[in-house]
Amino acid sequence: MAAKPEQRTRRRLSTEERREQLLSVGARLFAQSPYDDVWIEQVAEIAGVSRGLLYHYFPTKRDFFAAVVQHESARMLRLMAAVPGIPVREQIDTGIDRFLAYVENHAEGFRAFHRAEAAGDPVVREVYRTGMAGHERQIMDAVLADPAMAPLVGDTPALRLAVHGWLAFMVAVCLDWVENPELTRAQVHALCARALLGALTP
Repeated sequence: MAAKPEQRTRRRLSTEERREQLLSVGARLFAQSPYDDVWIEQVAEIAGVSRGLLYHYFPTKRDFFAAVVQHESARMLRLMAAVPGIPVREQIDTGIDRFLAYVENHAEGFRAFHRAEAAGDPVVREVYRTGMAGHERQIMDAVLADPAMAPLVGDTPALRLAVHGWLAFMVAVCLDWVENPELTRAQVHALCARALLGALTP
């Protein structure tokens, strides 16, 4: 009997590929439901693996959720990485554009990442807060590396507070946007850019 097409093309995933698959499934489930409503059995069933294999990669559900949050945080940090020597206004445009592309293409991961703030587990919340602190530092470094902008703001508590507040604003806007896309991506981009420049400009 001839093998079915899906059987002929099936291949064994590498360790990294399997881990990516599990994290992708986890991002989708944690984006759709609160932490307590997601079961490890669901993840294993959707991924087509045994529960034992999933536990081989992630010993506990907390470890799994923390890994999902860390994975999405690392992805966003790579996308938003500052480029030395580029004026901050140009970097803001590029960074926001990349961020919105990420939100569009990885909406489930974006929602899952930001669900971590509401998680009761202190380990998961610490992973989330470390990721957000990394975003804040990236923006501040880009601002302070710009000779035209740095003298206006300085590495001060006011700059840190402005960046912290703007990130909270952008996250709130994007979470609403993926649920209710009433604005175009260009309109959301303009809104977020104006808010950041307004917060940074004395």
